[in-house]
Amino acid sequence: MKYKSLFEPFKIGKTYFKNRIFSAPMGYMSISPNATVTDDLIAYYERKAQGGAAVITLGEGSIDSEQSKLFTHMLDLESPGARSGLSRLADTVSRHGAVLSIELEHHGRPFATTLPSGEKVVYGPSECELEGMHVREMPEERIMELIEKYAKAAHFVKQCGFGMVMVHAGHGWLQNQFLAPRINMRKDKWGGSIENRTRFLREIINAIHKLCGDDFPVEVRISATELTEHGYGIDEGIEIAKQLDGIADIIHVSAGCEGFTEKAYAHEVFTTTHPSMFLEDGVNVRYAAEVKKHVHKSKIATLGALSDPAMMEEIISSGKADIVEMARGLNCDPDIPNKALDDRGDEIIHCMRCLYCFSIGMRRGYFFCVLNPEIERGRYLGRVLPDAKKQKVLVVGGGIGGMQAALVSARHGHEVILCEKGPRLGGNMLCEESVPFKRHLKEYVELQRRLVDRAHIDIRLNTEVTPEYAKSMDADVIIAALGARPIVPEIPGIDSPQVIGAEYAFSHTEAVGDKSVILGAGLVGTELAIYLAMLGKKATIIEIEGEINTGINYMHGYAIKVQLAKHGIDIHFNAKTLRIGDDEVCYETQDGETSLKCDTVIYAVGRTPLHEEACALRDCARRFYAIGDCVTPRTIAAANEEAATIARDIGRF
Repeated sequence: MKYKSLFEPFKIGKTYFKNRIFSAPMGYMSISPNATVTDDLIAYYERKAQGGAAVITLGEGSIDSEQSKLFTHMLDLESPGARSGLSRLADTVSRHGAVLSIELEHHGRPFATTLPSGEKVVYGPSECELEGMHVREMPEERIMELIEKYAKAAHFVKQCGFGMVMVHAGHGWLQNQFLAPRINMRKDKWGGSIENRTRFLREIINAIHKLCGDDFPVEVRISATELTEHGYGIDEGIEIAKQLDGIADIIHVSAGCEGFTEKAYAHEVFTTTHPSMFLEDGVNVRYAAEVKKHVHKSKIATLGALSDPAMMEEIISSGKADIVEMARGLNCDPDIPNKALDDRGDEIIHCMRCLYCFSIGMRRGYFFCVLNPEIERGRYLGRVLPDAKKQKVLVVGGGIGGMQAALVSARHGHEVILCEKGPRLGGNMLCEESVPFKRHLKEYVELQRRLVDRAHIDIRLNTEVTPEYAKSMDADVIIAALGARPIVPEIPGIDSPQVIGAEYAFSHTEAVGDKSVILGAGLVGTELAIYLAMLGKKATIIEIEGEINTGINYMHGYAIKVQLAKHGIDIHFNAKTLRIGDDEVCYETQDGETSLKCDTVIYAVGRTPLHEEACALRDCARRFYAIGDCVTPRTIAAANEEAATIARDIGRF
């Protein structure tokens, strides 16, 4: 076995864990109107169990529906109506050899921000004003009531077949508020000393063990550091963990705090708690490693930007932690445990940490992934379909969508020809392959190329598909995935020699001077500015609109803003570019006309679809599909989703 430590089983009480890989909690959005389990939720978590993780943890189980539910998608653990669905879920997950757990959560004082003034009483550790709402100090009788609610919620899910629970005491929620001295300013036995500030949490764990049995594992998630100037640091986190040692069965070491009282830190904290693509793999493991040095009875779990089995093996074997947890990593590829066990590491899809799943989850209510079109579509993909009649499929374009279409078509037994105009598969993503924070996207493109090479696909590079060529293939189906071309803005001087497009700039940074101006503050323009700053080049951005355009992925925008501030990158908003001179760009704002001196001008104002080129192939086969950017410029996710769905339907309908 290549990863012996990672796959070493262990027991806590009577509960058996088949390996050291846990699926960390992610709140599931698509629940029923009465906050209970749906068939989609069961399919979502079953898919993770099938992938080989030892524990599958549901996110955000509400232990107090009256004064805790900050989000509408939280499962209500006080509702008797939840029993059937939770029991069915537990049966489904456990049949795959995984232990089912759930995050027990109370949001505490941020709940005030969801209520009209004066509607309900909201409690926190200490009295305060929060976002214009009055938060009262939680009386002791309320504390005792909540301790009982935590225990009853744990007992309820145990009766449903769950094998353990996690108490959320990090990330700024209620228990973390009691742990944080900047928030908990009480003078009674629930505040002051570290022993007093951890008392509420210790009493909860003890109450769960008393009601559910000492052999029922309780995991506790803590923030080892709050990641802010005014919050507590790792030394305090270690002291918190020492208070829990031997009481909690597993101490799950995370980082971060609420952003409600320190807006200046909110984006930086969020994109470190949930590491962005700009941070290194395993960025938060160091906190668990420090805690592990001081904790001797409880197991230590770590998480944060993990997906590489070799890294996870080293974490366990070197003693940095006893357990590794993944959230988005198992959304992107739920089969990571099985692939690692089977020594198929070169087939792992590594999460590129773009935060798309978070953004689309909060905006639309489901956790779709950019790189994995299967996740969250379990019920659709589980349907029994008519047998596919074998077809000859011509895929035109070897970018993200084209490779996905070719792979899925071949997987379902079709004869596939994949034509790419250029010398390599990968499409316009190839221009970013040297960008350090896009390393996992590069790995994904390389993986797709490997899989295409291994499949029975006729690959034809340096091949431009004309209507005549397409007709000569005598294909039953044509899938056009031609992509889009950069828009060249109509600005005087745009054809000057010092003006280049963003794609060219990404792949030819030597052509970019030390001082450049980027036209456009979308993701392409801002990411390019950050990349150039990493290379020691100064870029300034001019944007005609009033803010950065991140599309639906607004949480990646948080990470972008953190990096722009870190590198001192200036953006001039509400600015219209007037003309480009030999060594300057002239633009106009409400304050009048001004200019920026520069060596290079780079345009990043969008892309226009190769729609006409795609439609020219419409009559060259009985069935024709256009996907991805050649329909309208969109996201990698859209290209992958369309390609996988259309290819799956071929020969069936």
